[in-house]
Amino acid sequence: MARQKGIIKLKGTIGDITFYKTQDGHLAREKGGIDASRIKSDPAFQRTRENGSEFGRAGKAGKILRTALRALLLNSADGRMVSRLTQAMIKVIQADTVSVRGLRNVIDGEAELLAGFEFNIRGKLGTSLFAPYVAGIDRVTGDITIDIAPFIPANMIAAPGGTTHFKIISAGSEIDFEGETFVSTNSETTILPWDLTPTVAITQANPVTPNSTRPLFLALGVEFYQQVNGQMYPLKNGSYNPLALVSVSGL
Repeated sequence: MARQKGIIKLKGTIGDITFYKTQDGHLAREKGGIDASRIKSDPAFQRTRENGSEFGRAGKAGKILRTALRALLLNSADGRMVSRLTQAMIKVIQADTVSVRGLRNVIDGEAELLAGFEFNIRGKLGTSLFAPYVAGIDRVTGDITIDIAPFIPANMIAAPGGTTHFKIISAGSEIDFEGETFVSTNSETTILPWDLTPTVAITQANPVTPNSTRPLFLALGVEFYQQVNGQMYPLKNGSYNPLALVSVSGL
């Protein structure tokens, strides 16, 4: 892989060189690789086929989780979140000690490994929200909750420059990775001032199906705003809004 320089950037293929654009800039690479039909049938590529199958399964699982949390992710995700989540899902799948290689899956893996996943590396929850919170997942009732005791925003939230207000958001999701369906509920506070005035206690309940046998997820985040002439505007289009999975319950 080589990096393109100069004023004119190329895109496409010339001879054996392919030119393309990525988040890292304009790159070029030599065409090559092994014939696809050989990979599909040659015994020497059995491990490649197994890895490819599990990678595809991880990609689908990540997409379902992203769809379930879409309402929150619209303003709280970085440009590499999809690939980072896929890699995290691969680790979940590789933790499956029941299925044979190539057939390992999220259900028999360790979904709890996703706890702590940050959807926005430009603004992490772990370095933004310092107010203590209690995360709860009750399978019997289906209640997925967040409780935050009163706190002083300016002291307990590290906000980007220009912030005048903020909002606490959360979501509870029940996901059927095999059926590719989900149940998801979101909650949010009103837009609150980021100052030295203590908040009231915050309780958010995000109910899903009672007695569920599916993996359950709790996401928590903060959205930052700037007040201009009495109007509230998402700060820097939400570029620094943190959102993370703070609790996960597998089967």
